[in-house]
Amino acid sequence: MIRCLAIDDEPLALQQLVGYISKVPFLELAAQCQSALEARQFLENDTVDAIFCDINMPDLNGMDFVKSLAVPPLVVFTTAYSEYAVEGFRVNAVDYLLKPFGLQDFQRAANRLRERLGSTSSVDQPVVSESDDTLFLKTDYRIVKVNIPDIRYVEGMSEYLKVWIEGETKPIITLLSMKKIEERLPASFMRIHRSYIINLDKIQEVNKNRVIMDADTYLPIGDLYKDAFQAYLDTKFLGR
Repeated sequence: MIRCLAIDDEPLALQQLVGYISKVPFLELAAQCQSALEARQFLENDTVDAIFCDINMPDLNGMDFVKSLAVPPLVVFTTAYSEYAVEGFRVNAVDYLLKPFGLQDFQRAANRLRERLGSTSSVDQPVVSESDDTLFLKTDYRIVKVNIPDIRYVEGMSEYLKVWIEGETKPIITLLSMKKIEERLPASFMRIHRSYIINLDKIQEVNKNRVIMDADTYLPIGDLYKDAFQAYLDTKFLGR
């Protein structure tokens, strides 16, 4: 699936864009925004594979918004003004949709996105390094080296994962399944919930049905994982 952000300041145009995204099987709508400023705020906390973005918007136009992104996703511009076309391709836009456009035109742009990104099945793999203590994860069109012992925990969210690293305030967000990363991680990691895999060495406390990783992070223990986690605790427990 290609995770998309739709941006247009005109409500009817945004509604049409969202409707077209829903009709393409390999597109998934992550969010819809009515301004570039709203979209920028969303991208501060989340990632997408592609943006469908209107150009002529108040406060911050779509072209300047894309130029301001340090690592912009793939972009399809939409606008009623044909004079923006050349400039759109200068910022490496995948396609340019001149309003009013129909579903067939939109499908063409979506197919170009898919061709540029390639199959997601090739993305759904952690890249293994020569060392057992490191792996590489794809995020924001970069490949990031991760020291496995520095991973505090992994959080699942739909088709994506948040990989929380020791000393970092923001997670690495990568298109990957829980199953794939669970297969790659060593025995010092354990799945305690359908949405969480933890580094057992980073546990600070276990309180009832929660694992406390730090003062701000309390992770639930799922019913399916309680017995295995308790068995691990029993091997480490001293006292009555």
